[in-house]
Amino acid sequence: MSNSILPIIEERWSPRAFSSKSISKEDLNLLFKAAGKAASCFNEQPWRFVYARKEDTENFDRLVSCLTEFNQVWAKNAAVLVATLAKKNFEQTGEPNKHSWHDVGLAMGNMSLQAMSMDIYLHHMAGYESEKAIEKLDIPTDFEPVSFVAIGHLGDKEQLPNDLKEKESPKSPRRDLDEITFVGQMGT
Repeated sequence: MSNSILPIIEERWSPRAFSSKSISKEDLNLLFKAAGKAASCFNEQPWRFVYARKEDTENFDRLVSCLTEFNQVWAKNAAVLVATLAKKNFEQTGEPNKHSWHDVGLAMGNMSLQAMSMDIYLHHMAGYESEKAIEKLDIPTDFEPVSFVAIGHLGDKEQLPNDLKEKESPKSPRRDLDEITFVGQMGT
């Protein structure tokens, strides 16, 4: 038994510099299958994904247009863009599913690790315009956007604007355990 974090988890990071190399439909489907294996409350699987590969210019540009200007600058170079969605209510009861965003996060965690095992990288983004995404991506009222994700192969950080070059590093700081864990109650 090991006393270390799995290498694939240790090596995971979110680059902004993507190469022009395409992601095959087969590889992309494998990423979505990995996401679909995530745990979810009552096995509702509330996640949905609207995506476009860069070769599909019309749909790709539609997803890019939903991003904030800051994210458009670099995300337009990714091979694939994905909007992650959560179903608002449980199918079984119609009651609000307050766990749906959590479940989408678990699905994206699976996708991130599967991607890393394939030398593919993901960068999750909160910088998007929700109302624009709902309209442009024709999202039904029983779903809501959670995040956008850029997917691709690692590129050269020199292609990024200067302010982003210095942030492009696989070694981002992490909080110490004593900042994120509490025994019995917070504050102890």
